[in-house]
Parts: sequence; C-alpha cells; structure tokens
Amino acid sequence: MCIGFPGKIISIDQDNYAIIDISGTRREVCLDIIDEEAVIGDYVITHAGYAIHKIDPETAREKLQCLQEIIENEIY
Repeated sequence: MCIGFPGKIISIDQDNYAIIDISGTRREVCLDIIDEEAVIGDYVITHAGYAIHKIDPETAREKLQCLQEIIENEIY
C-alpha cells in the first residue's frame, strides 16, 4: 500500500524542487509532475519524492491530524 502525505511548501528553488514541511519534518520534493502550479504556502500530496496534487489547507490539516492520531495510538 502506498501513502501520500500532505506537506506545506516552504521554499521552491530554480530547478523546480521544493522543501515541504510535514508536521515538523522537512523533505525535498520535485514539482515537475504536479497537476497545477504550486507556490510557497500551498499544501501538496507527495509520494516517492514528488508532489503529485495540491490540496486545500483545511483538507491538509484534517489528514495531518489523522496521521498524528495514528502515530500517537500506534494504529499500524
């Protein structure tokens, strides 16, 4: 099973790579295949080092809360 995590874009470089924040963890992702233009502050779903879809902030917060609950309750 594959899981895509939402992250907030905190920077974008000239080569179309972004640094995203996922609940305090920062990752570099490529923006080359995302479905629409992304800018700093946007939330994106990422998988395998690529941003694959933009999502609205409320949905991102809901998904991150669910992830936090899974971690806290060790439901995996």
